[in-house]
Amino acid sequence: MIERILPYAGGKDVAASREFYVGALGLEVAMDDPVLCLRSPGNPTAQLIIPPHGTEKPDFGIDVGTAAAVDAAHAEAVRRGLRVVYPLTDEPWGVRRFFVEDPGGSVVNVLAHLAPG
Repeated sequence: MIERILPYAGGKDVAASREFYVGALGLEVAMDDPVLCLRSPGNPTAQLIIPPHGTEKPDFGIDVGTAAAVDAAHAEAVRRGLRVVYPLTDEPWGVRRFFVEDPGGSVVNVLAHLAPG
């Protein structure tokens, strides 16, 4: 089940972007390391990710809900011969993910939060 779809913005000046989205548009900071994640106070699934300049940035992310769903999506991407551009990884900040290039050339971060434990 798709939990949310996350757009990624440019990160040329993360501090200025943070000030703009928080100060001018009223978003709140959900996470600031390793990327800046902003969310709507009234709809916390409405989020925007701003990675630091120079880091690998997907075009968007799809939260598939569970680590098992990430594994299944990865297996299907490999079965289809799609290019995995970032390997299946459990990140230290509690996310299981991989990046895959879709047939149109967009890079997608397929992810899910890991259960605490």
